[in-house]
Amino acid sequence: MSPNILSIAGSDPSGGAGIQADLKTIGANGGYGMCVITALTAQNTHGVDAVLPIDAQFVAKQLTSVSQDVHIDAVKIGMLANSQIVAAVAAWLETLSAPVVLDPVMIATSGDRLLETDSTLDALLTRADVLTPNTAELAALLGEEQVSNWEELVAQSGRLAAKYSVLVVAKGGHLPGDRCPDALVGPEGLIASFDSQRLSTKNTHGTGCTLSSALATQYALLGDWAAALGAAKNYLHAAIAAADELKVGSGHGPVNHFAALLPPVSSDPMAQWWRDIGQLREGIDELQFIIELSAGTLERERFEYYLAQDALYLQRYAQVLTQASTLAPQIEAQRFWAKGAQGILEGELQLHRSELRNLSPEPSDTTLNYVNHLSSCAGNYAELIAAILPCYWIYQDIGNRLSAANHPGHRYESWLSTYSSVEFDEATAQAINMVTEAWQLADPATRSRMWDAFRRSAEHELSFFAQSHAQGVDFSTA
Repeated sequence: MSPNILSIAGSDPSGGAGIQADLKTIGANGGYGMCVITALTAQNTHGVDAVLPIDAQFVAKQLTSVSQDVHIDAVKIGMLANSQIVAAVAAWLETLSAPVVLDPVMIATSGDRLLETDSTLDALLTRADVLTPNTAELAALLGEEQVSNWEELVAQSGRLAAKYSVLVVAKGGHLPGDRCPDALVGPEGLIASFDSQRLSTKNTHGTGCTLSSALATQYALLGDWAAALGAAKNYLHAAIAAADELKVGSGHGPVNHFAALLPPVSSDPMAQWWRDIGQLREGIDELQFIIELSAGTLERERFEYYLAQDALYLQRYAQVLTQASTLAPQIEAQRFWAKGAQGILEGELQLHRSELRNLSPEPSDTTLNYVNHLSSCAGNYAELIAAILPCYWIYQDIGNRLSAANHPGHRYESWLSTYSSVEFDEATAQAINMVTEAWQLADPATRSRMWDAFRRSAEHELSFFAQSHAQGVDFSTA
């Protein structure tokens, strides 16, 4: 049976925060949503233009009407606008035994004040079970300076928890850094912590309303605050990850509250991509070049032709990795792609040249087509790294099998010994993860271009390995 969750909050006509976000969140998390409206606002994705509080007596009448008829399993409280409404809600809570999540909506993410300065929340703070302030609200409730790092945030949350004998959710979303931690803190200190990768999107309107509503609903379902926070955070993370799929306003748009309920393109998009190029991968395995290289029967001229073209490809590929590093939105990704470019210039190219007798080959049409494809994707980070991925993934896949076929006395023993390494396996896994993260943040049109870039690169990989056995190849230029 779905729990009945009551949201007491203001209205957001743009639909991303307030009552509208609460009802979407409650429904998406398996609850039955009800609402008591405390204020009307004039706002959009750029900010709040005006606030019209509802008469406190009418707020009280709404609360009484609902609770006299419907059993309430949990309450989420958001924007209350003024001290009269705060007093009305506090008085009504004395008649109720349901758990309460209080999101002390005083200052919006946009900086707009949503609670009159002469209002007090003390009567509610002591009645709530859990508080979910943002960093600005947390500081205001304690009369302290706003913190700037995670350790200070947890400590400050502990002081608020001790002051009112409640639990406090420490929310790291407003802190700098690539990670986005949250924690449940009690009067005695840290109870549970949760961490996730920060998602690169401007569309985070209503995240506070969404988290608190999800927390109330999940607690009604699970009966444990730590477990409920973990479930609520996972829900919010998915909603933020899919936020860019919506096209709402030109400012800070809403999260995608129903993302988890929509049929996914794939539970694991990269696994689906890998399956979808299955025939191309089989085609590579069946190439005469791969079969003969594995068996050690490949003619030296054909081997050197492949190496020469690969050396030419890698020169341009290193530039493409450098471009990916320049476009990457996060420092971890910037370092990863830059390290890949450096490894090619300082390692792989030298290894190729040590095997070649002729160091001045001409690029084939096949090689030029591949590098031109990569260059055509260089204007968009997500599309570019999707195009790069097959050079990691397919090379690793083939390389592991070629390395397994190596043995003492093999004609290309020294070369095949370089085809497999733990380091490259780890780099490939990291590249897959980065493309996955970019896919999760991308809109449908970008996802389509990413897949197309990946598929075309896989086709180029097949052509590249096949070219040494193509008709008309002039080995004199190799």
